[in-house]
Amino acid sequence: MGFKAGQLFVNLPVNDLQASINFFTALGFEFNLQYTDENATCLIINDNTFAMLLTKEFFKTFVSKEIADTSSHTEVIMAFSASSRAEVDELVHKALAAGGKKYNDPVDHGFMYSWSFQDIDGHLWETMYMEEDTAENA
Repeated sequence: MGFKAGQLFVNLPVNDLQASINFFTALGFEFNLQYTDENATCLIINDNTFAMLLTKEFFKTFVSKEIADTSSHTEVIMAFSASSRAEVDELVHKALAAGGKKYNDPVDHGFMYSWSFQDIDGHLWETMYMEEDTAENA
């Protein structure tokens, strides 16, 4: 049997930690305050998935490479599922209202629906809904 990770922590550099907290709070996300200080916060995506939002200065202490300039480069797309098409739309509309930017138009494949946005630091987030019987047969 292969390796299966327990929890996933994605580390993302941010320009202004409090502004990022405000942005994701407006989308309805919560944070683990045990992992929050002036350098970082732990965005709870679900019970096993988290995004550590780190000030760029703190993020640089973990890497020797340059941090990607998200205005011109894409380093990753964080994608997660939603419970309905309406929830996909609701989350993207909240992101846009909170200062995020539209990344692309909604994509509708019939059985799967997705839409993406950029957070205030230019990181790409995609939310998607897939019909359950399709996911089970995939």
